[in-house]
Amino acid sequence: MATTSESKLASTSYTHWEPSGSIDAIVIGSGLGGLTAAAMLAREAGQRVLVLERHYVPGGYTHAFHRPGFEWDVGVHYIGEVGDPTSPLRAIFDDLSEGELQWAPMEDAYDRMISPQGTFEYVSDRQRLEQNLGEQFPRQRDKIARYLQAVDDCVGSSQGFFVEKCLPGPLAWLAGWLLRRKFLKWASRTTAEVLSSLELDPDLRGVLTGRWLDYGLPPGQSSFGIHAIVDRHYQRGGNYPVGGASRFAATLIPSIRRAGGEVVIRAPVRQILVERGRATGVVMEDGRELRARRVISNAGVHNTYLRLLPDSEQAQSLAARARVLAPSIPYMNLYLGLDADDRQLELPNGNLWVYPGPDHDNNLAAFLADSQAPFPLVYISFPSGKEPTFAERHPGHATMQALCPAAYDWFKPWEQLGSGRRGEQYEQLKEQFAERLRETVERQVPQVRGHIQHIELSTPLTNRHFVGYAVGEPYGLAHTPQRFLERRLLRPQSPIRGLYLTGQDVTTISVVCAMISGLACASAILGRNLMTKLAKQPK
Repeated sequence: MATTSESKLASTSYTHWEPSGSIDAIVIGSGLGGLTAAAMLAREAGQRVLVLERHYVPGGYTHAFHRPGFEWDVGVHYIGEVGDPTSPLRAIFDDLSEGELQWAPMEDAYDRMISPQGTFEYVSDRQRLEQNLGEQFPRQRDKIARYLQAVDDCVGSSQGFFVEKCLPGPLAWLAGWLLRRKFLKWASRTTAEVLSSLELDPDLRGVLTGRWLDYGLPPGQSSFGIHAIVDRHYQRGGNYPVGGASRFAATLIPSIRRAGGEVVIRAPVRQILVERGRATGVVMEDGRELRARRVISNAGVHNTYLRLLPDSEQAQSLAARARVLAPSIPYMNLYLGLDADDRQLELPNGNLWVYPGPDHDNNLAAFLADSQAPFPLVYISFPSGKEPTFAERHPGHATMQALCPAAYDWFKPWEQLGSGRRGEQYEQLKEQFAERLRETVERQVPQVRGHIQHIELSTPLTNRHFVGYAVGEPYGLAHTPQRFLERRLLRPQSPIRGLYLTGQDVTTISVVCAMISGLACASAILGRNLMTKLAKQPK
């Protein structure tokens, strides 16, 4: 029997779909940024929006996948700031989902940092977090306070940076620098540069930056802007959607359909139609042309400007600018299915972050240079333990994940071959990584030994196949200082009339920022600031 989420996600396949009537907007990709933009255009302006998804299930990185008895999230691991019913972020999710998206809090110690130097627990209270850091690093108390103040100052200055993205072109150019400059004071420096200026102890730096995989770059490469945004986001703990990751799409799609729109799966787009300098529709892989008043790309900046635009002088100029922005680091993800439930195995639902030492940049460099080197970071997650209805839906089972960085070049020889046709050598490589990750999991969570019933590894080629990113990068563009300094491409309004962008490249990574990008995109199209919904308080 289909669950409520599955029935609401039941989408029309492209092979069985026939267009009828005019379309106000076509959205390429059904990630949360695309679905949010589509839902807001439908709800706020009654627009008929067609969402085209290349995968066989909508949701992008917010979808879940199943094996008999098991279910795993793909990109939704935990979300901050929604546990408080009075928070602005909770209010916007309540509004978008029409009250149907519910949240389950994780345990108090929602993140545990584990290294040879010891274990540190991130707890869901700012004051206790500062106290715990001071107890573990007593000589650094004053510097810990300075660090937390720097995070606050950086995040507090970011509002203008994101608001500027919603402004019409002329106004953005006039007022943009004033709105951006305070945040760029922080975001134009690396995390390592800011932490070095605070003179933090190396072990403390290792703890404070040990969750770098949340944004995809170690401290020597990442912008302090993204580090501060992520750090602050989780200071009141982590939460998980009740019913699983697929609830995001399930609660947004009805709004799109009520206005006459649709979400169509197995619908890969070959090219964006541009006529007389204006985007007028798309060309599908089978050659069919679909027309609309505007096109919204949720496919990422690289895909949009390097692959989807027809050749022209303007497209070449935009592509050259996009190439300067590096992709984020790809990863591998080990999915484990257990033959006992979370309670029987006494599993936590907080995340484990396992790393070999505090120098994250050198740890990553060594691993990317030699795949046999120690893993620079392994993130271990317990999706079934976070989701309170899992035990009812999959009795007697539990799920885990172990995620770590990877080099695309390790898998590049098989990139032209389809899934299941890459041969024995590729499978052996996967098996070697899977076994090493499994050993890491069993070392940290020994009670799962003998209970692993299903094991499956995804590689950068898996992400490339399903999501369409060139090197399987999960976070789109790398969150370097250069990314935050780029202004022309990373906005909802593209330089091409009628073409808009949404998704994590427009704002930053995470479910929350993808959602915000959808609001920004709809704001740019409708000419009014829907971002004010973030300040709306629940009734």
